[in-house]
Amino acid sequence: MRLANKVAIITGSSSGIGRAAAYLFAKEGAKIVVVANINENGGKETASNITKAGGTSVFIHADVTKAADVQILVKSAIANFGKIDILFNNAGIGFQRTPVENIDEARWDQIYATNVKSIFLCTKYVVPEMRKNGGGVIINTGSMSAIRPRMQDTPYGSAKSAVNLLTKSLALELAPTIRVNCINPGPILTDMIQKGPGIKQFERDIAELPLKRAGTPDDIAFAALYLASDESAFVTGTTINVDGGRGI
Repeated sequence: MRLANKVAIITGSSSGIGRAAAYLFAKEGAKIVVVANINENGGKETASNITKAGGTSVFIHADVTKAADVQILVKSAIANFGKIDILFNNAGIGFQRTPVENIDEARWDQIYATNVKSIFLCTKYVVPEMRKNGGGVIINTGSMSAIRPRMQDTPYGSAKSAVNLLTKSLALELAPTIRVNCINPGPILTDMIQKGPGIKQFERDIAELPLKRAGTPDDIAFAALYLASDESAFVTGTTINVDGGRGI
């Protein structure tokens, strides 16, 4: 098992990429802290399914844009498992493409809080625990929108660009004991996409990909597994594009 005896916190793990990573990490031997805010029932289901499959998991409700919630999250993880080896900062929200002059200020703030501030807060409170344990791994979810901007997608693309640079800054600061890397997903078909108003645009995006198919949550989960495991022991401060060729 590639993550035997490891403890992993995965934010935004009630569905999609986070859920796929939680299942895969648990299959590889990790004890999973499932973290969700909006979809609490989904988070509980993720943790329950891991336990039913013979793994070890707990669910913790936390708004990772709030320092008090993140502190409780970290304390709960330590109380349950005694340490933290892996932090997968996966929580995030998307954005329905809108001309800049029509973007609501509150929505802008929400996108930056969820996609960027949450990474800062989780890292801030997890790092001391990782140092006590001799080190750890942090993985952030970025986006190919940080590399190749899309029309009328300014808040999301710029927030994810901040995630890319934040990853490099943290990798430099936290080395040599803590590695920090980022995954930039391309178009990933999740339940949220399938049920959302942007499905037609999503289908047009897929048609332009060299690989001519949508990505799956598992595609990202396997990249996260590599970064979480000792197989990537010499990798830090990098972004991995899992994008079906969108970045070419």
